[in-house]
Amino acid sequence: MIKKVLFVLTAFVFVFTTVGIGLALEKGNKRKGKYTYRKVYNACFERGEVASKTPPISPADKTQAEWTALFESADFKEFGCQDEWKELSDQAVTDIYTYMHDHAADSPTPAKCK
Repeated sequence: MIKKVLFVLTAFVFVFTTVGIGLALEKGNKRKGKYTYRKVYNACFERGEVASKTPPISPADKTQAEWTALFESADFKEFGCQDEWKELSDQAVTDIYTYMHDHAADSPTPAKCK
């Protein structure tokens, strides 16, 4: 009897832990993130705020920890184009974060060009 109760409790802990970890590691779509990131700078260029459509910051410019800290603080002044960043949805920001984080300098697949 005690073995059954212990087995059921272990199963519950495993299920809830697995679900909790899955929710905590919410990731966006890195392909959409790359597209959205470039779209932000295209709109900013058309408005005349920047001199180039090419984003000034590449994912490989920072490490994964630095990208995590930057996006957790939600301080996007470093990127410029504040009007466009303010208009982005939470999902779009998550997608951009995923793109930046997954192609950071210390990632298995760092971005090789801008």
